[in-house]
Amino acid sequence: MKKLSLKEKISYGFGDFGNGFMFDLGQAYLSKFFTDVCKIPASMAKDIFVFTKIFDAFMDPIAGSAVDAKKPGKYGKFRPVMMISAVILGILTIVTFMMPNFGTVQQKLIYAYAAYMIWGLVYSFTNDPYGSLASVMTQDVEERSQLATFRQAGSLGAQLITGIAFVPILIHFTNPKVGYPIAATIMAIIGIGSFYICFRNTRENVKPQAKTKEKIGAKECFKVIFTNKPLLCLILMTLFTISSMNANNQMMIYYCQYALGNIKLQPVINSIMIGCSVIGIAAIPKMVKKFGKKKTAMIGFVIGIVADGLNFIAPPNIVVFTILVTVGYVALAIPNGVTWAFVSDAIDYGEWHTGQRKEGITYAAFNFSRKIAQSIAAYVTLGALQMTGYVANAHQTAKTLLGMKAVMALYPACALAVAAIVIGFLYHLTDDKYRSIVDDLHNGRYDVNVK
Repeated sequence: MKKLSLKEKISYGFGDFGNGFMFDLGQAYLSKFFTDVCKIPASMAKDIFVFTKIFDAFMDPIAGSAVDAKKPGKYGKFRPVMMISAVILGILTIVTFMMPNFGTVQQKLIYAYAAYMIWGLVYSFTNDPYGSLASVMTQDVEERSQLATFRQAGSLGAQLITGIAFVPILIHFTNPKVGYPIAATIMAIIGIGSFYICFRNTRENVKPQAKTKEKIGAKECFKVIFTNKPLLCLILMTLFTISSMNANNQMMIYYCQYALGNIKLQPVINSIMIGCSVIGIAAIPKMVKKFGKKKTAMIGFVIGIVADGLNFIAPPNIVVFTILVTVGYVALAIPNGVTWAFVSDAIDYGEWHTGQRKEGITYAAFNFSRKIAQSIAAYVTLGALQMTGYVANAHQTAKTLLGMKAVMALYPACALAVAAIVIGFLYHLTDDKYRSIVDDLHNGRYDVNVK
């Protein structure tokens, strides 16, 4: 198979770059918009995120099944769905940061639930085909690790820019009800443009070797998911890695404003934390080549556990906090980056094991776990604020500040420890085993034939 060009690899990364300009806003700033601007109590805002993310999670298999049933056209199977959905997603991103002048909390809740649930549905039809795209661009182990690196670079690039630019744009306007949607509009436009770069410059090169049915029912869906042991491990791992990352991102703006005493520190710390993560993702290809994907992920987990644990017990100090939160975030970027290569491997494993290639539904199952993880992060973040007596735009108690720090450091340390156990003891699809599976697929051999 022809090697991917550097342009194709970079363009693939632009997909997650565009994704981040719309997805990251909801994870990092929407809770603050709900609690401090819309005056929705933290307990109710928590429920918005928890229930809508669970709804979104169940929409992913539907989106994945719909994409799998689609026949490839002039622009391929995944790219057209991704691009059309990205445009709609950009519009809905702006809508989620707008709140009509409702008189009651109940009316605000109805609007917030509806807007965010529809946003989540469209996000599934954007992200599922994008995530599946890597599996049909190449089957080369090193190229997949490179695609994973460029994807993680795109994600971190979006986090960096939104993390630095969003708050300054927001506080430029005296009325936050104006600042939030204007900032969201700027980010959404950049996001749509980035998706277009991905759509325009990537190609779907891998043709399925197994015979695949055009439609997939519930029974087939469960077969694809629950007979794929590597995928199940990734789903379990993701519940903890993504929830820890999102809890960190979601709490950061609160922590800077109330614990550190200045909301303007948020873009500064984000620029250091996310900017330094480039070091982590840049090291992924060389680390994978030397240690393999599994050991590379484990190295990131161990460093992250130590850094986050120390950050929780360290005395309050802005310099110490910034250094340790940065080290922890850099470490987390490594397994998060490798994860995308893991998922592509799991897709090929599923084809080899069942005789059916289902990129969309396999990625949707993985994305299901990400949505549940996002729900967990919202529960942890806003639940901590609720339990510790958070009051919007007021001086916070020592108990509340400790709860914020626990979300920023203690929860990630514990979550990454569980993720490390999952990958270390349960994930057995090594790079050598994967190469053997690809060789079988190219020669028409399947696991189902020898049972």
